[in-house]
Amino acid sequence: MKKIGVADTTFARVDMARYAVKALNEQGTGFRIVRRTVPGIKDLAVACRQLFRDEHADLCLALGMPGKADLDRTSAEVASLGLMMTGVLEGKPIVECFVYETEALSAVELETLARRRAEGHALNAYTMLFRPHELARHAGEGLRQGFADAGPVRRTH
Repeated sequence: MKKIGVADTTFARVDMARYAVKALNEQGTGFRIVRRTVPGIKDLAVACRQLFRDEHADLCLALGMPGKADLDRTSAEVASLGLMMTGVLEGKPIVECFVYETEALSAVELETLARRRAEGHALNAYTMLFRPHELARHAGEGLRQGFADAGPVRRTH
């Protein structure tokens, strides 16, 4: 049975993991979800490594919400590099799902964006594990999680 690790933070203003876990569970069976919550986004890399090593996760979904300050954007860049390094060291994918507070104009929009992005990234994680061939069908389509799809630069069909 496959294991999907879900790492999230207490710093986030939305419980993104709740939405991600719900979206994953709606996909069916054949996997188990293991979750680890940490204080902030710079702690996500270690949480994912622990999910890989201690829980034997096959893939991790890292959920975080950088704040509005310039320091938060810098922290997000550092956290992203840590997640990439962890994925390379473990030889396993980490699907990074960050929602920046500056992306939304209101609390309602932030909640909606966080929910949609967490659900979209969770479905991508599931597809990477169980139907990786389906991703190639959507290459170059400008798909987005959270906002409307951008679409391809040029239609080839």
